[in-house]
Amino acid sequence: MFDSLLRATNILDYEHPAIKGLISRRGWQQLPDHEKIGAAYDYVRDEVKFGYNKSDDLKASEVLREGIGQCNTKANLLMALLRALGIPCRLHGFTIDKKLQKGAVTGVFYLVSPKSIIHSWVEIYYGKNWINLEGFILDKPYLSKLQKKFHAANEPFCGYGVAISDFKSPPIEWRGTDTYIQKDGINRDLGIFETPDEFYEKMGTNLRGLKRLLFVTIVRRIMTDNVSRIRDGK
Repeated sequence: MFDSLLRATNILDYEHPAIKGLISRRGWQQLPDHEKIGAAYDYVRDEVKFGYNKSDDLKASEVLREGIGQCNTKANLLMALLRALGIPCRLHGFTIDKKLQKGAVTGVFYLVSPKSIIHSWVEIYYGKNWINLEGFILDKPYLSKLQKKFHAANEPFCGYGVAISDFKSPPIEWRGTDTYIQKDGINRDLGIFETPDEFYEKMGTNLRGLKRLLFVTIVRRIMTDNVSRIRDGK
């Protein structure tokens, strides 16, 4: 029944030596399913730092190599790890309002960015239920510094990669239930897809042409630097 939700794809390239090696070194295959999910989830959330890659449809092995990611690229890696561990998963696509990126991107680059941005989360089949995983996007050191920086902010909070009603204690820990960190920024549901490959083939990625070139060469580096400064307490 779930064979199609366990297969490798061009993006979910979990047969890559780097991904197989990670799973082997960490001993994840020997864990019960609940701990398998938690181990992969925590790794993607915290050991792959929040940052901006060149494209949403990056292969999982490339996300692992770069060591940074955002909602879509971290989802690619998490799905690859989960499928390698025998956990059925699929992608749920959305668009989110660009307001949740304000602060990470500023000035003219924020003004010219599209109003709605492609977003995704991972859905896993566990305990006879589908569970939404979105809380892996921001690494805990970054989120912690952001909470300190805006400690007086009234909830809900939107900006710097966050769109959540419970900013002070968002549901980001794996406990066998849904996790979220950007869901309040969603403005359109694009549906469920078996793989990110199918999603990006149908929907495309966030930017094209000159805007894509500017993002790849300039904007994403500025955004990642802004995130790093907050993580470093600057």
